Amino acid sequence: MRVSLFATCFNDTLFPESAAATVELLERLGCEVEFREEQTCCGQMHMNSGYRQEARDLARRFADVFSDAEVIVTPSGSCAAMVREQYPRIDAAAGELAPRTYELTEFIVDRLGIEDVGAYFPHRVTMHPTCHSLRLLRVGDKPERLLRSVRGIEFVELPEARECCGFGGTFAVKNADTSTAMLTDKMRAVLDTGAEVVTAADNSCLMHIGGALSRARSGVRTMHLAEILNSTDQTGENEAHA
Repeated sequence: MRVSLFATCFNDTLFPESAAATVELLERLGCEVEFREEQTCCGQMHMNSGYRQEARDLARRFADVFSDAEVIVTPSGSCAAMVREQYPRIDAAAGELAPRTYELTEFIVDRLGIEDVGAYFPHRVTMHPTCHSLRLLRVGDKPERLLRSVRGIEFVELPEARECCGFGGTFAVKNADTSTAMLTDKMRAVLDTGAEVVTAADNSCLMHIGGALSRARSGVRTMHLAEILNSTDQTGENEAHA
């Protein structure tokens, strides 16, 4: 299957290793992956901030770039939700791409029919199921099923997992005190698991959670789900000694 990677501007700018891991993982699973260099922001932060016209312009650019793509896959639940939920409401051409756009874990489980990707990651891991993945995309337990199939992993469920981490894009800026309170609860839940690594399907949430964990000198690392699923015997051992 030929897959077009939508890396997202957030990953491309701050966490390119997650996009690279996504490509390697999908290729290992038998996909032919292409990256269209003309891609840019999906317009989510514009839409959420009330800049509907600017969001529509970016949606139309997305449609121009990916119009002939067979399948579009992104390692971001929030950006996938923007395409699937908002594009049909703001632009007809962009909305036509909604059924062809998938968050990474739902693509692997639903389209490829795979739950064991052959990964190896010998660490104690907990997972934050991001709000957009849960409430808009409704991916359910697909990320967890993929994680539980990773060899060597010790998966620990996160207390109050469905609670928001407090990031919410511009919400963390406009409502800093509330965001910080929510983040404190999430960090406490992560620490209660005794996990070495906390993972998620969105680097935006991981950046927020990771910042708190780093400031607290907790020793807990953040790692995008794609990077764990892309770990093999050799890379998993390297991670263990990082």
